[in-house]
Amino acid sequence: MSVTHRVRRAAVRRAAAIVTVGLMLATGLGAGSPAQADDTDLVVNGGFEDGLTGWFVNNGNATDSATLSLTADAHSGSTAVLVTNRATTGSGPMQDLSGRVQAGQTYSLTARIKYENPNGPATKQFFATMHYGAANYTNLVSVVATKGQWAQFNGTFTIPAGQNVSTARLFFETPWTSTPSSDPEVHLMDFKLDGVSVVGAAPPPAPSKTIEVVGKLPGEHNPLIGHKFGADGFGFVHDGRVYLYLTNDTQGYAPNPSTGVSPGINYGDINQITVISTTDMVNWTDHGEVQVAGPNGVAPFTTNSWAPGMAKKVVDGQEKFFLYYANNGSSSNVITGASPVGPWTSERTSTLIDGRTPGAEDVAWKFDPAPLVDSDGEAYLYFGGGPASTSMPPAERFNNPKNLRAIKLGDDMVSTEGTAAVVDAPVAFEAAQVFKRDGRYYLSYSSHFGGNDFGGNQTPLPGYPGGGQIGYMISDDPMEWPKETYAGVLFPNQSQFFGAGTGGNNHQSVFEYEGRYYFTYHAPTLNKRINGNTTQGYRSPHIQELAFNPDGTIQQVVGTYAGVDQVRDFDPYRVFEAETFGWSKGVATAKVDGGSAQFGDAAPNLVVRDIDDGDWTALSSVDFGDGAGSVTAKVRPLASGGSIQIRLGEVTAPVVATIPVDAPPGEWTELTAELDGVSGVHDVYFTYAGPAGVDLFELDTWAFEAGAGAEVPVTVSAQSRCVGGNAYVAVQARNDHDAPVDVVLETAYGQRSVTGVAPGANAYQQFNARTPAVPAGAATVRVTVDGVAGTTVRTADYPAVTCGG
Repeated sequence: MSVTHRVRRAAVRRAAAIVTVGLMLATGLGAGSPAQADDTDLVVNGGFEDGLTGWFVNNGNATDSATLSLTADAHSGSTAVLVTNRATTGSGPMQDLSGRVQAGQTYSLTARIKYENPNGPATKQFFATMHYGAANYTNLVSVVATKGQWAQFNGTFTIPAGQNVSTARLFFETPWTSTPSSDPEVHLMDFKLDGVSVVGAAPPPAPSKTIEVVGKLPGEHNPLIGHKFGADGFGFVHDGRVYLYLTNDTQGYAPNPSTGVSPGINYGDINQITVISTTDMVNWTDHGEVQVAGPNGVAPFTTNSWAPGMAKKVVDGQEKFFLYYANNGSSSNVITGASPVGPWTSERTSTLIDGRTPGAEDVAWKFDPAPLVDSDGEAYLYFGGGPASTSMPPAERFNNPKNLRAIKLGDDMVSTEGTAAVVDAPVAFEAAQVFKRDGRYYLSYSSHFGGNDFGGNQTPLPGYPGGGQIGYMISDDPMEWPKETYAGVLFPNQSQFFGAGTGGNNHQSVFEYEGRYYFTYHAPTLNKRINGNTTQGYRSPHIQELAFNPDGTIQQVVGTYAGVDQVRDFDPYRVFEAETFGWSKGVATAKVDGGSAQFGDAAPNLVVRDIDDGDWTALSSVDFGDGAGSVTAKVRPLASGGSIQIRLGEVTAPVVATIPVDAPPGEWTELTAELDGVSGVHDVYFTYAGPAGVDLFELDTWAFEAGAGAEVPVTVSAQSRCVGGNAYVAVQARNDHDAPVDVVLETAYGQRSVTGVAPGANAYQQFNARTPAVPAGAATVRVTVDGVAGTTVRTADYPAVTCGG
């Protein structure tokens, strides 16, 4: 089938071709073809029974104008649209179909049209036309109407496979002429339109960004989060809490629904910064994304936001927070926050670091800004990277490219003072960051990979970094970094630790929290767990603890999935955000209106979403003390039949409480379940169940309340063993109380109740798994006793075992 792509500025000689194509489309070509089962009507309010909802006057050209009103003279139903005061042939009713149609697909179009102008011609041709943006117009279907009678558009059209449909607007018009006002009765007559329908397959939904695999394995603490990506982590401590600011690698993640593989990361699309925080280094709260750059960003005069850096300072008596970021490689900028999570404003109308910055003229990439506020209140910014100046000899370009800079910040933190000083870091590439310890300054950075940008492939001088490593320097002055201050390699390329598919460059920071120093870095480990050893460049944040030698040098960091120790148990007895995870599977987060219940009205509020049957979230090392009496979830049901189970120790452990999500759909509701005296320290798993194939509910907050019971002393243990080729799990509980207790032993393979266990005696059961192997797991023991309210719950881990050959 032929279509005509019509350019408005084209000459009148095209008119005959347009008419011919329109007539072809108006014939029975495909008109009787049955619609497919998945076809839908893509036009909203095509019968105008909802007034003019969804319709407006074509405004593709500045000269287009008309008046739309409703008329009772309808072909069907009660109303149609009347088009009057037309200024051009294209001045007619339009509806935006952007996002509803797709290239390469065929659609059926029907509509009814009528004109009645007394002085008009006896017949008149009308077009249904698509405007794809700019000067790209295509006539879709046409009809020749007889004056005073309803005529029917009835045809099909195919959008070319290569057509850009990011803009697709349907409108109705008369054949184009450059001078319609010369004969308005012929070209600009009033007309009525009704019964508009475009039927076909709607575009598939956008690929889900939800990560369905368990990207952060239970018991491991790296990567920090498993439900989204994040790179270039910058650690910042405020008011007892660690905040990590990340380049939002998730922004361009779009896995193919069939293969699960996303196109490679496109840094040019990233204009958001992701923020997460913790008080224990294992359970991280997702604060969502800051829309930093782009047309709707806090600083719309910037395009990108990469490699964030964070600082705080009291300015004019007010504590402020300053989020620095790279506006791609061309410049760096800063926005100002009222707290570590905003709200954010821009005090600048142009970039902070760019080609005008004194001393930075020879820096190829004026990016990766990392601030330092010294103990005396003076502030500095470290930035730069990229190819070395071609004016240097090749050996110097390789070993001492002099592409990093240090500059003083003004007292307002949003301006610079003086001239940027050269940081002569060996084999430097990017990612300069400085921290202070025991009166000395440490500058770490990422090394380059050689090549033509750095004088050709060479061997670095002895002791200098290899490609993609983190080197560091030590200085007594935050502005002086000669090559003699180089101290060694802090961190090798991460592929050394995480294997194939995890190589590449890196970006790091160092921060102090409660007397310990921590080293942040990124690696595509989550991407690897999704797609295997072939990754697409999507990076995830990691942290390792930093150790120092007696002389102040740094012990080389070893990257591990184990990560860092949890510094304190999690306190459940408060309202806290449901998007706080130690581990998770299959969920996503999204911002909603209103403030945060935990962080205040000015902080963004997120919810956990895309919760399906079998998904779960978990918290590490939750301290219930003497016992929890209840748990409350703030939840918005989306489907009937959903429920939340609370389990201790592992995702398949016995259920200690169930919350039926039986509130009215679409309404936020607080639902509470009693807990049977859960006490002590446990990993807590929230597992989600309900009908398959639908989103079950959204979660906003959790809150536990302490119970009235006291803890009953009991010692529990579990073992896995082989008996006659079958695997068994043996569970034992010793009563350390001074009175008899009742005990329930539970595993995934069964449970047993034992009453009246005497002081010092044991309750024991060996559970037959009825299989030659069992995975590592945990058994649950519940203990009750007369005179003590509630139930004491204990868990005991057992290892995996395989029996026989």
